[in-house]
Amino acid sequence: MSTQGQKIKELIELRERAKLGGGEKRIESQHKKGKFTARERIEMLLDEGSFEEFDMFVSHRCIDFGLDKETYLSDGVVTGYGTIDGRLVYIFSQDFTVFGGSLSEMFAAKICKVMDMAMKVGAPVIGINDSGGARIQEGVKSLGGYAEIFERNILASGVIPQISAIFGPCAGGAVYSPALTDFIIMSRNTSYMFVTGPKVVKTVTGETVTSEELGGASVHSAKSGVAHFVSDSEEEGIMLIRKLLSYLPQNNLEETPLQPTNDPIDRLEDALNEIIPDSANKPYDIKDVIAAVVDNGEYLELQRDFAANIVTCFARFNGQSVGIVANQPKYLAGVLDINASRKAARFVRFCDAFNIPIVTLVDVPGFLPGTGQEYNGIIIHGAKLLFAYGEATVPKVTVVLRKAYGGAYDVMSSKHLRGDINYAWPSAEIAVMGPKGAIEVLLSRELDSIEDEKAKVEFLLRKEQEYKEKFANPYVAAKFGYIDDVIEPRNTRFRIIRALQSLATKKDTNPAKKHSNLPL
Repeated sequence: MSTQGQKIKELIELRERAKLGGGEKRIESQHKKGKFTARERIEMLLDEGSFEEFDMFVSHRCIDFGLDKETYLSDGVVTGYGTIDGRLVYIFSQDFTVFGGSLSEMFAAKICKVMDMAMKVGAPVIGINDSGGARIQEGVKSLGGYAEIFERNILASGVIPQISAIFGPCAGGAVYSPALTDFIIMSRNTSYMFVTGPKVVKTVTGETVTSEELGGASVHSAKSGVAHFVSDSEEEGIMLIRKLLSYLPQNNLEETPLQPTNDPIDRLEDALNEIIPDSANKPYDIKDVIAAVVDNGEYLELQRDFAANIVTCFARFNGQSVGIVANQPKYLAGVLDINASRKAARFVRFCDAFNIPIVTLVDVPGFLPGTGQEYNGIIIHGAKLLFAYGEATVPKVTVVLRKAYGGAYDVMSSKHLRGDINYAWPSAEIAVMGPKGAIEVLLSRELDSIEDEKAKVEFLLRKEQEYKEKFANPYVAAKFGYIDDVIEPRNTRFRIIRALQSLATKKDTNPAKKHSNLPL
């Protein structure tokens, strides 16, 4: 064999060695846990044959604790770029078969390289996490590696979409990189995230808790709100990433992707004319409204099990990608509370950063009262949503379906927060508060002066009816131009699409500043 042939043979052998990661036994162990390997995940995610790998021959430089006798090519993370539906993405996938996916100096350098490249060319970056944390043998070098990644997450924020998939353990310092990204996907039963593990929790607080109870997918999707999506399997999680990217632009300088649709612009939905119950206290499902107005009834909901009183989702109108924020009367009457405010504020800011128009469907009785909310800072958290809407310069179309009371009316993309086109259904009630509460405040002296209980009830009902006639309609707000038009519910799809078309060339700016001081 020629020298050249010998060198090519050596290259092929090294490639095969790198692809084995920590070896056959560890790959088998990974499969037994119901998990795929780093490379298998990349193959499933990217278009077939599109993956171009970087740094396959990188290995660690640590000589302490016997590590000089144990080295693996790729050093525990597979990095590179490829395409999803023909669109460029950068990717890193942590390899649990190599030192438990623990992060080393070189491991971090590989991730930083793909993040830098993604920023240079303006393409999304996807991180697949499956790691035991920092490589303890490397000490401060591994900690420095995490911080290098965090800094890039911060600089990339609002510039390119960043997506994190958690398909195994993600603990300690490792959790903060996903937390800095735009979206987190977790897989049920095989992934968990926490700052300190069960053993440390037991030592410090005395609590006995499992990894699943402390930071499993169900915890972070329903209780903490850390995870945006939960999948029943890794395959489902990977399909979710592909679907999510279909709604997003490549970077903050691009418009949202257009997808051809055969759903008519002027499709009428007669069911919407009947969807609002006669009783103001009866719920209905806002998701029925969303499905009725968007293209083909399709939408991708985020944080479905967290703060269910508000719905955030991506959808399309006439092929154009939009973000929808909608109060959910079916849960806590659609009231705004701390979690709902945080959830919607983050979503609004993401949409604004990436030029995604925002459609807001309003049916909100106000902010949730009580000491629990006040002591935990509903004022600051509610202000986050207010701030997000007021700061956003993307097209904003708002439809008030039923209630829009008090400060919650202002917060939900009102005309006063630079809402571009604000519609209302005839069932809209726009007022400072509901009829009963308003009358009890406005006419408290008259009520106190009526001694007969029956007469008091009759007086209250009569005055409530007068209040309803004045405010339980959208025409007072329309009289001042706060509502641009009162529309027939069945025409909602058509009117939203026409509004978005008219706003396609919208230009709006905020005053020059280093950055705002969001009420965190």
